[in-house]
Amino acid sequence: MKVLFIGDIVGKPGRNAIRALLPGIVGRYGVDIVIANCENAAAGFGVTRKIVDELYHSEIDILTSGNHIWDKKEINSFIDDYETLLRPANYPEGTVGKGSVVIKTRLRGISLGVLNLEGRIFMRPLDCPFRVAEREIEKLKNKTDIIIVDMHAEATSEKEALGWFLDGKVSAVLGTHTHVQTADERVLPGGTAYITDVGMTGPFDSVLGMRKEVSLERFLTLLPNRLGVAKGDIRIQGVLIDIDNNTGRACSIERLSIDTKG
Repeated sequence: MKVLFIGDIVGKPGRNAIRALLPGIVGRYGVDIVIANCENAAAGFGVTRKIVDELYHSEIDILTSGNHIWDKKEINSFIDDYETLLRPANYPEGTVGKGSVVIKTRLRGISLGVLNLEGRIFMRPLDCPFRVAEREIEKLKNKTDIIIVDMHAEATSEKEALGWFLDGKVSAVLGTHTHVQTADERVLPGGTAYITDVGMTGPFDSVLGMRKEVSLERFLTLLPNRLGVAKGDIRIQGVLIDIDNNTGRACSIERLSIDTKG
């Protein structure tokens, strides 16, 4: 099975890149299923129902998220309407939405599970992502051996630690949130594909997708000026993972970074 995981989609430029480039990428690499992080898809902060529908119509099968999923208040009224729109599983009991899902690929009908987690270092004091991962994976294993984990976290140490903790238990642990694609992709000894951050889909003539001028002013003056999504040098970043259908072990992981010019 070939799984394409797309890094955090930032605003309209990121969505436009998905719409323009994703069908060609899916065909070129023979992708079976597409997963993407959508928490920055609405002008950089959160997601709306209209945007969720737009992304699903652009060949994305599963949407993951993170701490910004709650930035648009309307999310509370519709997140439960979508089986494959995830929020981190380690939010407290009673929080709307769900943190994991199992679906079948459209063409070959192979079952795949996705688990969404959020880190705690420099972020909210949520439930322990390590313990929640253990619990959720045990449930998912009843349905499939192919499991992809989106670890949405700030600290590289926390992401790496989770990768080693889950090595041999899941097919991949993929970091999101920091928007800078790292060069440490590898298959760990137990067969788990790992990367600290899959990158960002959106404008790279920016500071993490936001307008450089405003970001610089915030750093220089410490004033809370309103951030806005940048426009130039649009790219799709992510990883392509080849997984053994029988064992759930990753065979390879490859970084992708594709701009709208090529």
